[in-house]
Amino acid sequence: MKKVIFIGLVAVASLASCKKERDCTCTSSSTQPGYVGTTSTTTYKDAKKGDARAACMSVTYNPTGSSYSYTQTCELK
Repeated sequence: MKKVIFIGLVAVASLASCKKERDCTCTSSSTQPGYVGTTSTTTYKDAKKGDARAACMSVTYNPTGSSYSYTQTCELK
C-alpha cells in the first residue's frame, strides 16, 4: 500500500512542473499625440511557468530620455 501511495505522490509532483502553453499579453501606451495603444499576445508552447514568465517580462519596455513617454507592459496569463 505504501508503494502505491508513493507512486501516486510522485506522479502528482511530476505534473506540477509540466510544460504547457502559456500566454503573454503585452499592452503598449504613449503620450505621443495620435498614438493608438496596442495589445498583443504571444503563446509560449511547451514552456514551464518560470521560463515563460522570464521571457514575457523581458519584453516589458519603458525607455527614458524622450519627450514622450512610451510604455509596454507584459503579463503572463
